[in-house]
Amino acid sequence: MSKFDYDLIIIGSGPSGRSAAIQAGKLKRRVLVIDRKDRFGGVSVHTGTIPSKTLRETVLNLSGWRERSFYGRSYRVKDQIRAEDLKARLHMTLDHEVDVLEHQFNRNHVETLNGLAKFVGPHEVEVATDAGETTRLTAAKFLIATGTKTYRPDYVPFNGKTVVDGDDFLEMAEIPRSLVVIGAGVIGVEYATMFSALDVRVTLIEPRETFLDFVDKRLIHDFTHQIRENGVDLRLGSAVEKIEDAGDHVEVTLDNGRHVRGEMLLFAAGRMGATSALNLDSVGLETDHRNRIKVDRKTYQTSVPHIYATGDVIGHPSLASTSLQQGRVAACHALDTPTLPESPWYPYGIYSVPEISTCGMSEEELQEREIPYEVGVARFRETSRGHIMGLEHGMLKMLFSLKTRRVLGVQIVGEGATELIHIAQAVLNLKGTVDYFVQNTFNYPTLAEAYKIAGLDAFNRMPIPEEFKVKKKSAAAKEAKKA
Repeated sequence: MSKFDYDLIIIGSGPSGRSAAIQAGKLKRRVLVIDRKDRFGGVSVHTGTIPSKTLRETVLNLSGWRERSFYGRSYRVKDQIRAEDLKARLHMTLDHEVDVLEHQFNRNHVETLNGLAKFVGPHEVEVATDAGETTRLTAAKFLIATGTKTYRPDYVPFNGKTVVDGDDFLEMAEIPRSLVVIGAGVIGVEYATMFSALDVRVTLIEPRETFLDFVDKRLIHDFTHQIRENGVDLRLGSAVEKIEDAGDHVEVTLDNGRHVRGEMLLFAAGRMGATSALNLDSVGLETDHRNRIKVDRKTYQTSVPHIYATGDVIGHPSLASTSLQQGRVAACHALDTPTLPESPWYPYGIYSVPEISTCGMSEEELQEREIPYEVGVARFRETSRGHIMGLEHGMLKMLFSLKTRRVLGVQIVGEGATELIHIAQAVLNLKGTVDYFVQNTFNYPTLAEAYKIAGLDAFNRMPIPEEFKVKKKSAAAKEAKKA
């Protein structure tokens, strides 16, 4: 590798680029991270994961949402919540994230460069800086971690103020009284439900008859009931025909003849791989219809062996958590260093209000595979901790194999779901059974006690294993023993 400037050049500094760079640094390799922005962290830090989750926590705190079951729906910690209130905490958090990232790079001797990179040869990139300068650099291996950008179709009259995408949304000048969200994917659902918690009148439009299809249907049914009760007007099966910016409001015409009005419209119907500026043709790489790159899911190598890709740019699951893992695995493989493989089951978290988190298979998947199973369910209101916290909703559902008794999947909707799911993840990956939840003691009172309740719910309907049964000795056996 000595004939190249670097052992590894990483394009993009999001979660996967970050973890890959730190891993390469710890292996004492020459590594460079290139990012087109003047501040590192990628979409995850500046417009995606961290901002949206910080915004959610700020909304729930200032609105007093978690205390309303005790003090009434009109209860608020701050009567007049303004956009500046939401942004103040947001900027503090982002500054901290960037500071931590830069410190990690410095500590691990990771070099950085701001500029727009593109391939000009199999082992060479050209980087154009904002100052108008260009430089060419070579590397033995490359990692593409450029993430995604918002999908902006021509029929949407984006103006950055009243008609916005997910990036513009964070820069709002004031909180709207009414909000129309198009796209009931993860991003659309998260923003729609958190602004509903601010008592903003929210209409969530999804052209399909269903939404969040990768989540267990029973969980979605419970979630749908909750968000509608919280004030979200959910319009499923409603395709958008036209969007008009009328100045003081935005009007959306649906194909069923209905009209929806709002002070602001958030278009959140998909994202595209940020690969158009990379000149991938020059190295023989192709992308799909969403500009994403295909890779080997074990090594994260592209069709060009010395070029890797990780994170959102390779598509599903497009999670910051999985991207961190992918970057580490890709860096180790690229630098010929053995490492532990990724665990088969990872948690999926949706930071809506209420939260959703899943791990393992859904009930629909089990039915499709014709796997015999039993279900255990616990409601948060059945736990003492739930009463203490004033939780009126929330559910934990577990699926167990009738043949092996192993945990096959866990789905949670409600307060703390994204934290609670890690218990399920551990038991799943360690091939644990329903018996684990029955035998073990959980702190009381906690929401985690719901695992015990759901475990017993399923255990009491499942066949008792032979080794648990008390075997009665026959009279003949007793006489033989006496003799």
